Amino acid sequence: MSQKIVEFEKVSARCAELHASGKKVVATNGCFDVLHLGHVRYLQRARALGDFLVTGLNGDDSVRALKGAPRPITPEADRAEILASLQCVDLVTIFPHVRATQFIAAVRPAVYVKGGDYSAETLDTEERAMLKEIGAEIRLIPFENGYSTSRLIERIRKTTS
Repeated sequence: MSQKIVEFEKVSARCAELHASGKKVVATNGCFDVLHLGHVRYLQRARALGDFLVTGLNGDDSVRALKGAPRPITPEADRAEILASLQCVDLVTIFPHVRATQFIAAVRPAVYVKGGDYSAETLDTEERAMLKEIGAEIRLIPFENGYSTSRLIERIRKTTS
């Protein structure tokens, strides 16, 4: 297992060390079920906003709750290792919750990044309240046109049926 992958119970202490050393911590989160170029570009752009990128990964049960069966396609341990292999990702933690509120509270980022399918108003109200409480800047990164996990899964289904 990669040293970049940190158990959720330990991510708060790791991030506290980063804050104490003066690092500008950026956080993002998602399912990252079938990694594609849109994800990679998004993560690169997120990383460019600070000194250290912490990526919260929805665990398998939360992906099922969010996306429905048969998701996730890729198990959480594999998704974490794939994300950790990216140069732009400094740390990965798997969180079991559907919402990222506890992830945000643990990481306490200076900057919180979400994709273009969100706006500051459409973020979960508890997540938004936590971001306000810790004083995090919210940054939205537009989607890369033509890249979507759902669209990719549909293309694979069509070519195999």
